[in-house]
Amino acid sequence: MSADSKKFKLVRVPSLRTVDRFREHVIDLGVRIPCADRIETGDASPLVQPVNGVEINGKTIGNRWAVHPMEGWDGTTTGRPTKEVFRRWRRFGLSGAKLICGGEAMAVCPDGRANPNQLIIRPSNQAPLEELRKALVKAHVECYGSADDLVIGFQLTHSGRFCRPHDKSRWEPRVAYRHPILDRRFHVESDEQVFSDSEVEGSIESYIEAAQVAANAGADFVDIKHCHGYLLHEFLSAFTRPGKYGGSFENRTRILREIVQGIRDSGNEIDIGVRLSAFDFVPFRPDPERSVSGKLGIGIPERFQDCLPYRYAFSTQQENPIAYELNETHGFVRLCHELGVKILNVSAGSPYYNPHIQRPASYPPSDGYQPVCDPLVDVARQIDVVRQIKEKAPDGIVVVGSGYSYLQDFLPQVAQRVVREGWVDIVGLGRMVLSYPEILADATTKGELNPKLICRTFSDCTTAPRNGLVSGCYPLDKFYGERPEFQQLKQIKKSL
Repeated sequence: MSADSKKFKLVRVPSLRTVDRFREHVIDLGVRIPCADRIETGDASPLVQPVNGVEINGKTIGNRWAVHPMEGWDGTTTGRPTKEVFRRWRRFGLSGAKLICGGEAMAVCPDGRANPNQLIIRPSNQAPLEELRKALVKAHVECYGSADDLVIGFQLTHSGRFCRPHDKSRWEPRVAYRHPILDRRFHVESDEQVFSDSEVEGSIESYIEAAQVAANAGADFVDIKHCHGYLLHEFLSAFTRPGKYGGSFENRTRILREIVQGIRDSGNEIDIGVRLSAFDFVPFRPDPERSVSGKLGIGIPERFQDCLPYRYAFSTQQENPIAYELNETHGFVRLCHELGVKILNVSAGSPYYNPHIQRPASYPPSDGYQPVCDPLVDVARQIDVVRQIKEKAPDGIVVVGSGYSYLQDFLPQVAQRVVREGWVDIVGLGRMVLSYPEILADATTKGELNPKLICRTFSDCTTAPRNGLVSGCYPLDKFYGERPEFQQLKQIKKSL
């Protein structure tokens, strides 16, 4: 599972066609991805079994798949949902997933948005957010009969280094510390852009207030976002930061402890989850020597030799920052358990600077690079890291896995095996839900999939918002394919 960028032949998943050929290809890659012989339906499927032993807001999660939180670019400038957001949430309800693991990345303050149209979770937006949740529940009940085992969370976030709250094309980053590589990428030019301790304390109050809004709007839990390079994830790697929020593991996790304590001290009993990038790598970039004829080069690591030991990433080998080291990850999971966190949604890296380890894809977004290796290697890495976390996680935490969309036609068979083998409690889906929300509902009821709706990881759902267009699946969802933005997207891709 090395991150070298030697030339390789990419074998596209649809070309494998059968489980046997998929398995043979995985063996050839030298990785482990368990895969069942066939799609199981009804009560025989491990995917339809409830998650016993942990209750969220008094509910037992009714099956073994979840919808990941995604970052919308289609709210109002005041952070309220639009018809496009309502449509997406209704489709979450139609997915059949019994865990909506955050729904949407909601900024805890206006300046913490990643784009000017991101939802903001604040008291003035409570009523429309409640209506958004109700729309999801209504769609779910109409399709599946009951929402008694449906658990819905709101994800609380501050975008930190990736803030663009006022203009889609202008970075306004706020950071935990100065980074020797990322600062120049994201226009961090002054120490004044680093959060002071007092500003951190103000941000913590925003999270506490947002959690109360979530409770008032009927959410079953809040997901306190610690992933993908956003603010709280960046604080986990603040080794070089002085003061009470940097340096030691205790200091770098202080924000989570203070948010949870503040929620409880306020009298809010809402349940809590965390989405965590369990490991990180050094930032990658396209190899300029292989960027020819308008095609992005293969991803290669940024030069890091002058930064060793590499103290700018969480759970990364400091002498070799293209490999992970999970000791602090396991410590963080234990801390979550001590704090009463009930859901741990495991991801990796960041879509902004090393997307191949976070969301493996055949086709890069406009600001990305060609695959570093066969993306199934990156899928296997995430599956195996989750297995290791699950093995050591204390009882009472529901572990959700990520990175499954690239499996495409073989997603149900792999999901069945990893759940049955106890490698993960719940399989989480993100971009796949944009094109085919019912993929696992179809699998567990019909025993087959509609191949015309399966996400093929074209990355348009990333390229579009990166270039100021609304988020959605343009190639496969007619709702977006028939919009004028689709033609704009084609022109943008052509020009790039």
